[in-house]
Amino acid sequence: MAEADGIKIDNGEQIGMLFETKGLTKHFGGLVAVNDLSFHIEQEEIVSIIGPNGAGKTTVYNLITGLYPVTGGRVSFMNEEVTGLKTFDIARKGISRTFQSTTVFSQDTVFDNVVIGYRLRTRSGIFGAIFGGPLSRAEERESLSKAEEILDFLELSPLRNQIAANIPQEAQKRLSIGIALAAEPKLLLLDEPTGGVNLEEIQNFIGIIKRIRGSGVTVCLIEHKMRMVMDISDRVIVLSHGSKISEGSPGTVSQDEKVIEAYLGPGYAA
Repeated sequence: MAEADGIKIDNGEQIGMLFETKGLTKHFGGLVAVNDLSFHIEQEEIVSIIGPNGAGKTTVYNLITGLYPVTGGRVSFMNEEVTGLKTFDIARKGISRTFQSTTVFSQDTVFDNVVIGYRLRTRSGIFGAIFGGPLSRAEERESLSKAEEILDFLELSPLRNQIAANIPQEAQKRLSIGIALAAEPKLLLLDEPTGGVNLEEIQNFIGIIKRIRGSGVTVCLIEHKMRMVMDISDRVIVLSHGSKISEGSPGTVSQDEKVIEAYLGPGYAA
């Protein structure tokens, strides 16, 4: 059990490599969206995936989480192949994600959003919550406690009783992270977590992501804001036209001529 700033996330004792893809490939008809992609993520790393629009970044997440079937290659998590599993089963194994377009339960309160996120991973599930039973009642108490922890962790407690659709975009972004954290992941995939937020708010997200890693959760993020990528990442993976063109530390990647040509541009200064 790891703990950071009041949030506790049980992520087991896995040490070393947590996640790996080998030869991951996705075709949409004649279009090769992801091409023979291999990479790994170590326990408690922060890894960023960057690249121009259309590089295949979100498609990679959709393959990892079972939203798209793979054309070729495999995905392994905690030394177990998860290629082809249903999205729900992959989430149950410990991979949670957010989406580029903020996804919340818009007509529910902020608090209830996080409770729902927790309920999706319990043994009794949503139906158990509806029909009751001893297990359901125990998990209900646990879900309420967990939701309080996460709201406090993400500084959303003052908004707990507001309808999610009515809170600011930046707060909705934090809430979507909270829903993902409620599933108690070992690996958290963030898809442009700072999209649509201002510079001051970005600094807050940097702190949040670092605290998430400090709680024992491994983080992989797709991000376009390079200052954030350079500040937060242990490693950076760069995609272009579905293929990996570079991988390494932020400093190494930012000096790679292929990356400068394909994405950063000649005027980029880290």
